[in-house]
Amino acid sequence: MSPSKNMKAPSITGSKRPAPDSRPVSPPPLKRKTVQTTITKTTVANFFTPTSQKPKDPTIWTERSPDKDTPATLLVAKYVSPDNKSEEKNKASKRRKIAAFDLDSTLITSASGKKHPEDPSDWKWWHHSVPRRLRILYEEESVSRISPFLSHISKSNYSSSFRFHIIIFTNQGGLTLHPDRKSKAPPKKHTERVPNFKQKCNAVISSLNIPRITLYAATGKDIFRKPRTGMWDEMLKDLDLSFDEIELQNSFFVGDAAGRGPLGGTKDFSCSDRNMAANIGINFLTPEEYFLEEKPREFGRDFDLENWHFGKLGDDHEWEKKEEKEMVLFVGPPGAGKSTFFWKVLEPLGYMRINQDTLKTRAKCLKAAEDLLKGEEKTCHLAIDATNPDADTRAEWVQLAKKHKVPIRCIWFKTPLELCAHNDAVRGLNKNHAGHNPEMRDLLPSLAFNSFKSRFKVPTEEEGLEKVIPVEFKFRGTEEEYKIWGRYWV
Repeated sequence: MSPSKNMKAPSITGSKRPAPDSRPVSPPPLKRKTVQTTITKTTVANFFTPTSQKPKDPTIWTERSPDKDTPATLLVAKYVSPDNKSEEKNKASKRRKIAAFDLDSTLITSASGKKHPEDPSDWKWWHHSVPRRLRILYEEESVSRISPFLSHISKSNYSSSFRFHIIIFTNQGGLTLHPDRKSKAPPKKHTERVPNFKQKCNAVISSLNIPRITLYAATGKDIFRKPRTGMWDEMLKDLDLSFDEIELQNSFFVGDAAGRGPLGGTKDFSCSDRNMAANIGINFLTPEEYFLEEKPREFGRDFDLENWHFGKLGDDHEWEKKEEKEMVLFVGPPGAGKSTFFWKVLEPLGYMRINQDTLKTRAKCLKAAEDLLKGEEKTCHLAIDATNPDADTRAEWVQLAKKHKVPIRCIWFKTPLELCAHNDAVRGLNKNHAGHNPEMRDLLPSLAFNSFKSRFKVPTEEEGLEKVIPVEFKFRGTEEEYKIWGRYWV
């Protein structure tokens, strides 16, 4: 029998669950944080457009090599808006100013807050004003609209035609365009890096909504990598402009690798952006100076060319032979200037060179030296051109000198390691220049410098050396050669 409608429900007591109170079951919704979006109306429209009706991607990607015998290491993305191709080509041909920007930590940063983005969509503008300010640079000729953003650049040189080419220069050492076939296959996540990077850049470039923009990404440790100017040279070719046609005094580069110390902010990881601008001869600003109009912070360089002017690098070391037979032992890190010292100072005096880079092993060097010392020639002056970092290594040469009863002097090249790395880069990246790389040597890995540093012991006469002669570094070359050497290379 069904219960009566008027019957009262029994009360719930004892171990039964108590009735809920009057408070709501769910807590009130939290106030959402405002999230910066990179989605544009065009992005939304394209999402709902059938694939067959979608326009051709306006960003064209290409690859370039540092030379004809090397796989490509430079990625180039050229964006031209489909609606502005003919019109913008005419406008672009009149532009003589460059507004260049680094990518990461300058134009964009990760949306997740992590150092390395999680996926191609993990990015946001470094500052909300980035797209607007870049568009102004591209579109405006009025100095009054632009000058407040360039407060650290002299306005006295501005010409009437103020439009800029917008360029992005970025180092992307984590990308490998063409892995070595002989090496072990990279993990899957590494093979995805290049397409993920392209996907992210496509989104960034299209979101800027600028009719014409070009991005250059250096993936190798070659002439394209900042602070070297290989990417700038490629840009000039693409714009069909010579170096002299660019208005350098009105052009600038914005980047976060500025050599700033921790005082007043985070310490910069390098000074490569500032040094690239110095190599080219254009103005430099940090993102904080350009987008936020903050005052410049103090900065410093591990290696500063201001300390190494041509013709003001000290006197040449006077050297003379003292015996009919003699050994001169070099001590110094790679890139210290040992071989140059031999060719410029000792070789004209008749010294013969025993070089480990040529003979490959110390054992072969020792044998070659001994063969010359016990030869029939009345005179024999040998220069031992190797790093010889510690007493144990040098002891083998001291013993050989004692065996043949010849004196052994030591030249200690006191070149700082930062300067050695610079010299190595100049040498390794200028193989076609006989003055800088007569022996066609390749770039050395950083391990070569770190290994010397860990093993080095100051040479002393107590080791059996007749004399230890310290030599400070001096650039030994022509003024034309100095124009190459006197740039920032690392």
